[in-house]
Amino acid sequence: MKKFNRVFLIVLDSVGIGALNDAKEYGDEGANTLCNIAKATGGLNLPNLQKMGLGNIENIEGVKPVLNQIAYSTKCGELSKGKDTITGHWEMAGILIKEPFKVFTDTGFPKELINELEEKSGHKFIGNISASGTEIIKNLGEEHIKSKALILYTSADSVLQIAANEETIPLEELYRVCEIARKITLKEEYKVGRIIARPFVGTNKENFKRTSNRKDYALKPPKHTVLDALKEKNLDVVGIGKIGDIYSYQGITKSIKSKSNEDGMDALINISKENLYKGLVFLNLVDFDALFGHRRDVVGYRNALESFDNKLEELIQHMNDDDLLIITADHGNDPTFKGTDHTREYVPVIIYNKNLENPSKLNELKSMSDIGITILDNFDNDNKEYDFEIGKSFLELIK
Repeated sequence: MKKFNRVFLIVLDSVGIGALNDAKEYGDEGANTLCNIAKATGGLNLPNLQKMGLGNIENIEGVKPVLNQIAYSTKCGELSKGKDTITGHWEMAGILIKEPFKVFTDTGFPKELINELEEKSGHKFIGNISASGTEIIKNLGEEHIKSKALILYTSADSVLQIAANEETIPLEELYRVCEIARKITLKEEYKVGRIIARPFVGTNKENFKRTSNRKDYALKPPKHTVLDALKEKNLDVVGIGKIGDIYSYQGITKSIKSKSNEDGMDALINISKENLYKGLVFLNLVDFDALFGHRRDVVGYRNALESFDNKLEELIQHMNDDDLLIITADHGNDPTFKGTDHTREYVPVIIYNKNLENPSKLNELKSMSDIGITILDNFDNDNKEYDFEIGKSFLELIK
């Protein structure tokens, strides 16, 4: 059984690989983010992921199965209820979500919540509907600039988003309002998974554009996580992108912001060239979801996948012999599917090290927590028992 000095965990946000067995309960039968994008665009060109065995998991047009794959590959189910970012990431860290977070898709947020937010923040709000973030700033952005009322909206996720023009409402003021919203929505009758600040720039609907100054305010994990366990072992837990926000910085030793998928990969590549850390480097690549999945941009999604594959080659070149790379996802968001919501899907799992003896396709993993428990198992030199409700290590299979 191999042991590794550093584990690089990359979450391709929303890159699902086929509907889960319970997808019907979510209205997601037939969803398959990777396969449907490939089919709709005439095939994907992912040579590095192909060599790693991505095409051995499912029949993905353009991504051929290979006889001598250079990584282990499989797909992973989700035991938790829901299909959102927090649910997937928290399960990865050993937490089972038995009751999905509350959503306000159909009705908007209750009048009582809006009244309290207006009273405590000193601002008025417009919107309060389920909407695409880019569309709602086009529709309400000019009114917001004129009236200075902030744009508030939700989606099919458990999320309350507040958008404001950076030249109309200073960033720090937007963040302050979101912090107030976070406190209000901790109440049991609301219990919203995330508050998101959504700043944008521009002067009219023709040139409004969201900026990279987004900030998430997630619920704190309700239990001890794998990240906490790693931190307690005096290991590094480096979060890149929105990882720190997702876990409310619990169990994180260092957080690095990123502006895009490319920026996040560059940060990881820079770390791979150095020997500053021992432990987990955890990267979320949000563009797949935010820029292409929710916007139902099939071609943009395909291009982003192919760009990631190019960057992956550079990362591999700089990895040390005792580094382990795990690539996975947190849910689906099939851009060929109805609506603009996440889709309840399996996620791919790729496991790579430079010196694997005979990597192959593994049996399906039952829970995303298997990933986190495997990472903890790798560093658990004192054989300390951790009481996680779910998760089974596959470390012994990595040879």
